[in-house]
Amino acid sequence: MIDRRTYDVYTDILRHELVPALGCTEPIAIAFASAKAREVLGEKPLKATAYLSGNIIKNVKSVIVPNSNGERGIEIAVALGCVGGVSSLQYEVLEKITDGDIARAKELVAAGFVTTRYVAGKDNLYIRILLEGASSTADVTVEHEHTRVTRIEKDGEVLLDKPVAAVDAEDDGKSLLNVRDICTYTAEVDLEDVRDVLERAIRLNSAISAEGLSGNYGESVGKQLMEIEGDRVEGRAAARAAAGSDARMNGCSMPVVINSGSGNQGMTITLPICEYAATWNKDQETLMRALVMANLISVHIKRHIGNLSAFCGAVSAGCGAACGIAWMDGCDYDQICMIITNTLCTLGGMVCDGAKSSCAAKIASAVNAGTLSYRMAKNRKVFQDGEGLVGADIEQTIENVGRMGRDGMHATDVEILNIMIGN
Repeated sequence: MIDRRTYDVYTDILRHELVPALGCTEPIAIAFASAKAREVLGEKPLKATAYLSGNIIKNVKSVIVPNSNGERGIEIAVALGCVGGVSSLQYEVLEKITDGDIARAKELVAAGFVTTRYVAGKDNLYIRILLEGASSTADVTVEHEHTRVTRIEKDGEVLLDKPVAAVDAEDDGKSLLNVRDICTYTAEVDLEDVRDVLERAIRLNSAISAEGLSGNYGESVGKQLMEIEGDRVEGRAAARAAAGSDARMNGCSMPVVINSGSGNQGMTITLPICEYAATWNKDQETLMRALVMANLISVHIKRHIGNLSAFCGAVSAGCGAACGIAWMDGCDYDQICMIITNTLCTLGGMVCDGAKSSCAAKIASAVNAGTLSYRMAKNRKVFQDGEGLVGADIEQTIENVGRMGRDGMHATDVEILNIMIGN
């Protein structure tokens, strides 16, 4: 039986992580900071300067900003946030954007309203928006999480100062995550404590996947997979997850439920499990418990890496999805550990080179790696201690992969950014 404190922390993690977001979360974070700065400014902004970390630049450069009529990039995200963003909506900050707002934002971008500056040596998720009006200035900084404001200044006066060090010192409970307790919590959780967030994830993520399969978004990875592999549950699982990303990366304005600050990761977790549950005729309770398992496993892996890095987050999400599928199939703790080891040590080197159409193909690869790992674990096959990053136990393996993604791939991250911006 799981102790009460761990139970409450795991429940809080699910409720904190599984929230809706409109569009790719990095341009949304920029728009959020911009909207917040405009609200602080209290007058018409005449000039905007965006100071951004490399990972933010990387993830915004090529993706379509939601509710922008197909526009891409940093400048339109800043301008839309200024013109019509509502910061209180957080990840859905651009929900109320109108055609008039889009037209005005495009005019501002064309007029050179936004200047972008790369900032080195900051948290991977770092956004600072400085707005200048006729008589005032407003300066808002977002760090660590996509909607976490750490500093606000107006006319040089500090209104809020909560640096990243203070944020890091907060106990968000994720240090309590471990695979054994996640398995126990999955079996014991009162689903009424998390039913609303899980039902929302199923509803929203399934809807955008259906849109991706019926529409013509990006390179239509999901549609093509469904045509080729749709007679197999493994193929349908990968196709549905990829289709959601096809739509989301290419301008679809439908919201998704995220995990670890990422809509792509949220869909990669949810949609394969839903497909397997439907194929196997599992009831709603079984489906929800599988989603509990999958989401917590993914958060556990990702917390060692960080929300943004050169390590593609689809890997941890695909691993989580495979664990949820295995749980529905009656796999035990040892087999769940095998799945995590097999997945991370198969696809752990896949790099993140920004949010864009090819994310759908990476998601499909991650789901396929996860389902292969699940099949291996069914037969008690697992990569052994000492083989590459495999540790003495599952927690050591997760820490090893996290260290590789967080520290070892730092130089890779910098080089990817330099290539993308032409340096």
